[in-house]
Order: sequence, then C-alpha cells, then structure tokens
Amino acid sequence: MADVRGGNIPAKSIIYLVMGVFTVMAIYPILWLFIQSFKTTQEYLTTSKLALPTLWFSGNYPYAWKIGNFGILLLNSIFYTVVTVIAVVIFGFMASFAFAKIKCRATPLLHGIFIIGILLTLQSIMVPLFLMVNAVGLYNTRLGVLIPYIGLGLPMGVYLGTEFIKGIPEALIESARIEGAKYLKIFSSIIFPMTAPVAMTVGILTFTGTWNEFMLINILSSSDLIKSIPVGVNRFSGALASDYGKQFSALVIGMIPMLLFYLAFRKQITQGVAAGAVKG
Repeated sequence: MADVRGGNIPAKSIIYLVMGVFTVMAIYPILWLFIQSFKTTQEYLTTSKLALPTLWFSGNYPYAWKIGNFGILLLNSIFYTVVTVIAVVIFGFMASFAFAKIKCRATPLLHGIFIIGILLTLQSIMVPLFLMVNAVGLYNTRLGVLIPYIGLGLPMGVYLGTEFIKGIPEALIESARIEGAKYLKIFSSIIFPMTAPVAMTVGILTFTGTWNEFMLINILSSSDLIKSIPVGVNRFSGALASDYGKQFSALVIGMIPMLLFYLAFRKQITQGVAAGAVKG
C-alpha cells in the first residue's frame, strides 16, 4: 500500500502543477486588466505594460460609467438574465418531464423540434427574429428581447432536462399517480427537486449566455432604456478605442458582476456541473 501511495505522489504533483499553471493563466489577465484600468492613457502608452501605475488614477471609472450609461444597462442586464434563467429552468424542465415521462404519439416530434434548436446559430436567425419582433410591435421593448432570449435557451435546457429525467424511476411517478397526484403536483414535489444538479448546469449556461449576449439585443432595441451591459462596453471600441484607461475601466465594470456571480455560487456551480455531467 505504501508503494502505491508513493507512486501516486509524482502523478499528483504533475496534476497540481498543471492546475496551478491554468489557474495563473486564468487569473493573470483579469489582474492585469484591473491594474491597467488605474492608469491614464498617457502612462499606459509611455510605460511598461507590466508595470504598476505610478499614480493610481481612479478617475477612469466615473467617466466610463457615465459615457457607457452603465447604471440603466446594469439593471437591464440583471433583469434579462434573472427572468431568462428562471423561465428557461422552469419551462424547460416542465417540457422535459412531459417528453421523458408522459408518452403520446406527438412526443418524439415535439422533442425533436426542440432539439433542432440547439443546431441553430444566432447569425442564421437574427434577420427572421428582427422581422418577427418588428411585425408584432415588440421592437425596442423588454418583452421583445426576453422572448427570443428564453426561446434560445430552451433547447439546451430541454435536452439536458429530458436526459436527466429519463433516469428517474417510473415507480416514483406511478406511486404518486396511485395516490391521486396530478402531473403538475408530481413535477413540483418530486421531479423538479430531484433535477437540482442539472438545473444548476442549465442555469449557469443560461446565465453566462444571456449576460454576455450582444448581437441580438443590439438589433432588437435602439434605446439605452432597453439595451444591456455588453452594448455599453462596446461603445469604447469605436472613437474611444484609443482611450485605454477608460476602455479598461469599462471592461472591468462589465466583468465584475460575472465574477461576483461565480464567487457567490462557486460551490453550487462546481457541484452542479460535476453532477450534471456525470448523470448525463
């Protein structure tokens, strides 16, 4: 036994070394960006890109916040992301329960229609989506943004949810049916709580996809009252692209909410991704 454990030490050392390298590679760009955001553009251009600021200049952030109009954009991003995640998880898993456990002749066709949605790229449907949203009078409205967001998130949610729920024993559902429980009660009391690991996975994928989405909201809205954080960050890639201090500050502002999300839910994220992957 001692030999086996001893033989594992080099392997573990290599694993830890590789993990350490990847950790540094992930953290260093974030730290570098944060440090550069406290430099003036003149200092950034005239000093080493790896040097610390000679004077930590915080004036970039108020300017970037004002020019990017991040106040309303941040609230919009939070609203879109929270509503989309909740809707995709609840509606997606309700549909998954029906596809996995409620048999009828239309089930394979309907399930296939949802799964095809995974293969669609955003670029291929942007023009039809814009025409449809404009035709029903939802252009430049929050509802006109939310409906496509939810629709785009449902295919993956339905796919992962269906595969997970298929593994739940039929005996649980049959027992509940014998006791007189309706399908909605079975879903809310039995099925949905059991899907917590894969629901977390779907929530993470939906959160990141919605928070970082730029192209769709840019064509479905024209007002800052409707747009989201990525649009504000993009403003610093045009005429302000050479103002590096303000540009880095805008990038940090757009990145902080995502970092806070991962820090707050890091344990749930790790458990959800691992459990969902193993179950799938």
